[in-house]
Amino acid sequence: MKLTVVGCSGSFPSADSPCSSYLVEADGFRLLLDMGNGALGELQRHCGLYDLDAIFLSHLHADHCIDMCGYFVARYYRHEGGRCGTIPVYGPEGTEQRLTTAYADTPSASSMSEVFDFHTLKSGAFEIGPFSVRTERVAHPVEAYAIRVEHGGKSLTYSGDTGVCEGLDELAAGVDLFLCEASFTHGKEDIPDLHLNGREAGETARRAGAGRLVLTHIPPWTDPTINLTDARTVYEGPVELARAGAVYEV
Repeated sequence: MKLTVVGCSGSFPSADSPCSSYLVEADGFRLLLDMGNGALGELQRHCGLYDLDAIFLSHLHADHCIDMCGYFVARYYRHEGGRCGTIPVYGPEGTEQRLTTAYADTPSASSMSEVFDFHTLKSGAFEIGPFSVRTERVAHPVEAYAIRVEHGGKSLTYSGDTGVCEGLDELAAGVDLFLCEASFTHGKEDIPDLHLNGREAGETARRAGAGRLVLTHIPPWTDPTINLTDARTVYEGPVELARAGAVYEV
């Protein structure tokens, strides 16, 4: 598998990165994990607009899904070749309604479903193209899911947004690459069931026996070097900060 970080900023885009979006590729299949603010423009550096094969939306906060409105425009009003066919979109219950409301002026109440084939996420295991995936509900104020993607004996877990929880531990167990949010600063913010800090991300990776930890979703107001140091104090494996454009072979 190849993982490309399209965007990794938390809450709103930074000067260096769009919000959460990660491209996973194998056997010519392209799965996009989230499409937050600014991601659609950056995505075109790595993939053609019409070359995605499926999209996973971890939850419906704007910094993880709002550029789906722009992507609707690209697919629905495509100038050359006519309107695109549907692409599978996996998201929490109410995803179609959320995106339709955010766009606010679709031609009809069902226009989104003319280019997006919506599938409602629940905790469970299923296939997306060549990938075996498992999703678990995680701890966040809205319905949110982490995902584990497996292919060719390798594995990747993406936390989405979450606090410390068993579901995340289960998906990260023995994973090769753990892409984990670290929004908060240890000792500064302590809000359960919302976000992880760097230390908690490291502790989750250690409990899981993850092979590699990549910290992501760090907001512009958070010092990422503190989170990186905090993760390294509790997790002995390789740790680094996600950055837009980074590519990982899994």
